[in-house]
Amino acid sequence: MITSRLHRMRRRDPAEMNITAFMNLMVILVPFLLITAVFSRLAVMQLALPAPDSESQPVENETDRLSVIVRTDALQVAVNGSVLQSFAITDSGFDLAAVNSLIVEIRDRIDPAVTNATVLLEPDVEYDQMIQAMDAVRMTLPDENTPSMADRTPLFPDVAIGDAPPRANETDG
Repeated sequence: MITSRLHRMRRRDPAEMNITAFMNLMVILVPFLLITAVFSRLAVMQLALPAPDSESQPVENETDRLSVIVRTDALQVAVNGSVLQSFAITDSGFDLAAVNSLIVEIRDRIDPAVTNATVLLEPDVEYDQMIQAMDAVRMTLPDENTPSMADRTPLFPDVAIGDAPPRANETDG
């Protein structure tokens, strides 16, 4: 009886690995990862973040500082702390073309060496509104004259983000 079992075990062929399921997974996974890598590279936006100890350092040049303040109900464009114009946010968002044209006018008036701007946000601002504001600050928006990205003019490419200051009518209470 023992010999018959040993004899049957010796006669069995070694089991082959079935890698069909693994190959099917790779056929789907590799193209998915390649496509995702391209989209993630396109979605990266460079920011100029302040250093951790930047609050203790004084600002060297107080002139020509563009700030775009994005609030839950309005977008304000300010230069050197004074608000030039406020744009109300509607259900469809804020008027990007008007904001961008104002920033183009500001770009023409101030020192061409200034390339930095600050986008200040209230805590409840939607992510999409933040990205739209940053795009309006960074370069001219596409239109019928400049439909491609290569034809767009950089305005303030070095964008930093921060917290919006409290509204003028808010009190610390």
